[in-house]
Amino acid sequence: MDKLRLGLPKGSLEKATLELFRRSGWHIQVNGRSYFPDIDDPEIACSMCRAQEMSRYVENGTLDCGITGKDWTMENDSKVTVVADLMYSKTSLNPVRWVVAVPADSQIRNLRDLAGKKIATELVNYTRRYFEQRQIPLTVEFSWGATEAKVAAGLVDAIVEVTETGSTIRAHGLKIIHELFQSNTQFIANNQVWENDAAKREKMENLNLLLLGALRAERMVGLKMNIPEKQLKDIIGLLPSLLAPTIASLYETDWYSVEVVVNQGEVRTLIPRLIRAGAQGIVEYPLHKVI
Repeated sequence: MDKLRLGLPKGSLEKATLELFRRSGWHIQVNGRSYFPDIDDPEIACSMCRAQEMSRYVENGTLDCGITGKDWTMENDSKVTVVADLMYSKTSLNPVRWVVAVPADSQIRNLRDLAGKKIATELVNYTRRYFEQRQIPLTVEFSWGATEAKVAAGLVDAIVEVTETGSTIRAHGLKIIHELFQSNTQFIANNQVWENDAAKREKMENLNLLLLGALRAERMVGLKMNIPEKQLKDIIGLLPSLLAPTIASLYETDWYSVEVVVNQGEVRTLIPRLIRAGAQGIVEYPLHKVI
């Protein structure tokens, strides 16, 4: 097989993406300003490029596959295969939102009120298409950054900006009047490679399997505990699990060792309940992958 040409996002997604690959089993070393990082897999050749450009390189075959945001694939209107949605961003495991925001004291209440107005955004092409489809005439200009400050300073009437919680937008004295769509990181592939190169497709599917397993593990932990036989059935009833818990009897006792995988958010309420029900020796441990 020719090496799989994998594109990695440079910029805001870079650190989170390299960490995800590390947890998935691939160690990638970025050497200073080099755009061709080293990876401990002889079947993969990595290239770094901006997420905003990734889908174009994958579409035209410069790269076989890549990691980028769904928003930038939509912005470029690229025809690619979405191998998987990878639910992570630069700061969390949640999707982000592209929204329309205006000054908090603005008389603009909805999209129709933007007719004849000026909007600043990085997402120029998608924003233009969005308003053209709704027959709302306005001017869309590209923003090189500090987009929130432009509307606050009166340079434009509104912005289309990405946010997760909306806190940064509110901190700039703005209010959200409309959500365009939600976006998340995606693993995308060149259509021709995906359909016609069986070896590279298998490699991408293997990558995808482990990337998704690492992301799933990020939200989960393992719990081990010892339970007396007389309380076993009651405590098992308290345990959420991917499948049935693993149970093994302890040598020459009437106690059992129980192991289970649970959502991390449940642990803080689950452990006190388990202790009250009779569980002992509870150990919580992190997971690397859940497949």
